[in-house]
Amino acid sequence: MSPRSKKPPMSKDSLLPLLMAHVLAHGLGQASLRPLAKGAGTSDRMLIYHFGTKEQLVVDLLSHIAQVYAAMLEGVIAGQDRPTTREALVERILAQNGDPAMQPFMHLWWEIVAGSARGLPGFREAARAMVDELVVWLEGQMPAGDPDPAGGARYLLTVIEGTMMLAAVGHGDAAREGLLAGGLLPS
Repeated sequence: MSPRSKKPPMSKDSLLPLLMAHVLAHGLGQASLRPLAKGAGTSDRMLIYHFGTKEQLVVDLLSHIAQVYAAMLEGVIAGQDRPTTREALVERILAQNGDPAMQPFMHLWWEIVAGSARGLPGFREAARAMVDELVVWLEGQMPAGDPDPAGGARYLLTVIEGTMMLAAVGHGDAAREGLLAGGLLPS
């Protein structure tokens, strides 16, 4: 092998996008190291070398995915004027989450929620970190002059998560009716 054809050394930063692509395509499953390593083109030993533990790998990977997800939302919202109402913000986010490009993220999110509920190692910490990042992002998207951006962000996160959960289990119509009844969608 010539020096020019050598692969660059692997690092956490180079592994995270590869791991993310694998997880978005195939899910986390039980977050087994071998399938993750295979998906990233490395060994399970190298993953442990770079991340320390399987739990830390899950936390770092899901944090990376949350950052990519937030950047995708930011990209959609950045091209538009800042929403003037909470309702407009909810409508934009729900529309973006319904985009087919976002579906792998949505599927993964529900897998993370289920893993957290089941007490799988690393899932609760990762889910908590992801929600923390999304709350901070959402606070920054609140309409100018909102009387309580921090509380409003948490309220909207609750509404958005509930709406997405209902849609995921086949009750999107009930979610939409609830949003309409609550004044969070235009009639």
